[in-house]
Amino acid sequence: MFIPPLLALPLIVYNLIGLFAFGDGSGWTGEIASIPLVSGATWPISSADVFIIVSLVLLFGEILKATRFGNASVIDHMLSTAVFIICLIEFLLVPFCGTSAFFILMVMALIDVIAGFTVSIRAAARDVQFGGLEQ
Repeated sequence: MFIPPLLALPLIVYNLIGLFAFGDGSGWTGEIASIPLVSGATWPISSADVFIIVSLVLLFGEILKATRFGNASVIDHMLSTAVFIICLIEFLLVPFCGTSAFFILMVMALIDVIAGFTVSIRAAARDVQFGGLEQ
């Protein structure tokens, strides 16, 4: 069963919110909640923090998907690479994507690409059988 790249979802959400809500990317830094800690400090939580946490959960799902085998995994690796390339282009060229939250999303997309290929290569190396060896 084919499942599209999960990190495409936060990329789409970031672009939609950036286009229609924040415009310049400054809205991601606004505090949406604060949690008092036992130490006496207050932990401010911004919308960018929530965005990154949700994206990290999706990255975990992507790494789990990388353990699959077959033709779908090859297509998944290609699409994950496309998501990273789109993130890189947007980070460099789109003004509202020039934020730390988007940069972290781009790094997550890069980790997804590297992890996907690494897991596939390691699994393929285990499947290789060398002929001519008698045991």
